[in-house]
Amino acid sequence: MKALILIDIQRDFLPGGALAVADGDAVVPVANELIDQHELVIATQDWHPADHRSFASQHEGREPGEVIDLDGLDQVLWPDHCVQGTDGAAFAPGLDVDRIDHVVRKGTDRDVDSYSGFFDNARRKRTELEDLLHRLDVDEVELIGLATDYCVQFTALDAADLGFRTAVVAAGCRAVDLVAGDGDRALDAMRAAGVDVR
Repeated sequence: MKALILIDIQRDFLPGGALAVADGDAVVPVANELIDQHELVIATQDWHPADHRSFASQHEGREPGEVIDLDGLDQVLWPDHCVQGTDGAAFAPGLDVDRIDHVVRKGTDRDVDSYSGFFDNARRKRTELEDLLHRLDVDEVELIGLATDYCVQFTALDAADLGFRTAVVAAGCRAVDLVAGDGDRALDAMRAAGVDVR
């Protein structure tokens, strides 16, 4: 069985959102087209508590984009985004949410970020995604969403590492590009790990 996984296609990552990804809204029509081609659709959703420690607002004198040591991990500081229950955490307008079969929420632990849909960044805790895929006899996943250089990349790398045949549809992804070229480097890293970048 093959599953389409929509990565964090949420309002705060669209133009005008708290953590806007350039051209992020362009992934929505691609997502809807792919949804029509898949029997099983799963979406990840960033779902942060308001005091999440990846937020620059939680660190006096720090600005978004700075990198700090957070309990032994390099952590990019972000604007407050995708706070649980807010409009910004909702799925993007126009996304065919009626066709989403399962939603996996991540980033719920205030003390550690979760770029991947499978694990937190320290790999201390798992989400339910891997168990869900096994329970549904999924052996192949196709990923799109936001953002190429963070949550798409880490989810794809983990999927491949966990033994799923993994593909990323580049036309359905957009990058943060904190450093110019981050998105392209992420695609290269995924290819090097055996991910089929289409």
